Amino acid sequence: MVKIAVFDSGLGSLSVIKPIQKQMKCDIIYFADTKNFPYGKKSIKELKSITLKTISTIQNSFAPKLIVIGSNTLSLTLDSHSNNIFTVLPPINEAKAISKSKSIAILATESIVKSKLLDNYIKSFKINNIQITKINASALVELVESGKFYSNPELCKNMIKKILSLPFIKNNVDVVTLSSTHLPFLLKFFKNIFPNITFLDPAKSLAINLKQHVDPSKKRSSLQIFTSGSINSLGKKLSYMNINNKISKFSIQ
Repeated sequence: MVKIAVFDSGLGSLSVIKPIQKQMKCDIIYFADTKNFPYGKKSIKELKSITLKTISTIQNSFAPKLIVIGSNTLSLTLDSHSNNIFTVLPPINEAKAISKSKSIAILATESIVKSKLLDNYIKSFKINNIQITKINASALVELVESGKFYSNPELCKNMIKKILSLPFIKNNVDVVTLSSTHLPFLLKFFKNIFPNITFLDPAKSLAINLKQHVDPSKKRSSLQIFTSGSINSLGKKLSYMNINNKISKFSIQ
């Protein structure tokens, strides 16, 4: 029986799945909703609709024990949810605890940066002594989904410097939350370009939390992959990461 279903608009789910697999043995359904990529350019109304329809369809089709919304963008649009649904959200408290300059940055998608959803989320932590800089990282998300993070590293480095250098220096940022699950694929570039900044991936704490809900006696893991878009396109990207599982077509109703 399927234990955990994880979905996002593409490769982002993998940065959530890998920490889960390190923490426990489990059966995972990976749904790459590439037909709707990029989430970060859609309206909040569209995003809410995608979130609810995807959750409903996955529940009806696979009956998983747990569902992970492997997208910060979609997670922030969800007003409430049942106990078997887990979200990926900016780790504000963790960032606050380790920041020495009292200045942190949140890398998120365009839709979220421009909406009030992220502002309201930040306000819920009642932080008064921390400066928070919101940065639109949609261009970097698209860089990952295109496969440029492995095919054109120089382009990646140049784009990262162009987008992030000025706001990081200007605001004396020393901690950054990777608030798109695509962004951990660029972590080696981030660390190389900004060696004095700490980058936080919320997927790690999510995986630890999920472990409490999974049968610890399970001896083997499995991974089933589905996509709403091109099977061949996704397959080429996954093969680079040595993932050669069969990919099946799946549509949101």
